[in-house]
Amino acid sequence: MRSSRSPLLLAWAFASGRVRDHARRLVLATVAALALVAVPTAPATAYAPVGVVHTERVQAGPYTVTVGFSEWPLRAMQSLDFTFAPADGIAGKSGRLTIDGPGLDADDRETPLSRHPRKRDVWGLDVQALPESGTWSFTFDIDGRAGHGRGTLRNVTVLDQPGPPLAISWTVCAIPPIGMLAYLAVGWRRNKPSERVAALV
Repeated sequence: MRSSRSPLLLAWAFASGRVRDHARRLVLATVAALALVAVPTAPATAYAPVGVVHTERVQAGPYTVTVGFSEWPLRAMQSLDFTFAPADGIAGKSGRLTIDGPGLDADDRETPLSRHPRKRDVWGLDVQALPESGTWSFTFDIDGRAGHGRGTLRNVTVLDQPGPPLAISWTVCAIPPIGMLAYLAVGWRRNKPSERVAALV
């Protein structure tokens, strides 16, 4: 009896050791995977800074406003950030921004001046694009301790959209699916699956 049980005990001990070893490796792999996932998430959630490459100044009554652009020169359909910084800060102030230019919807012409989501110490617009090239203007109505002020940044030139025109871009993008449909249509006509199904029936 003793000799017959010993191989079973040895086999069970060997199997349990392998299970424990496998479980240990699985736990270590899981911990390593979680660590790899957790480490890059911290920098990824940080906001990208707003880089201002060009500024203009507007006198809105008693308030001097510096208008910053993250891209210059401006081009149609090019996403960029706008910042609007009064000389003595935005504390205790409120106002509205009116944008005038070609191709702009009426609902988008006027908006309250609010903090830029990635540069909280100034007002601004986050990742905006002007729809068409031409001459644009930005009018500021500001209320603060010094009273009401109104000023306009005029004759802001917006150049044509970078890259090829939209019609050419859409045409180029449409070529692959049209070619695929043509290929499938030719293959369908050559194989004639309807006739094969009819022959089987």
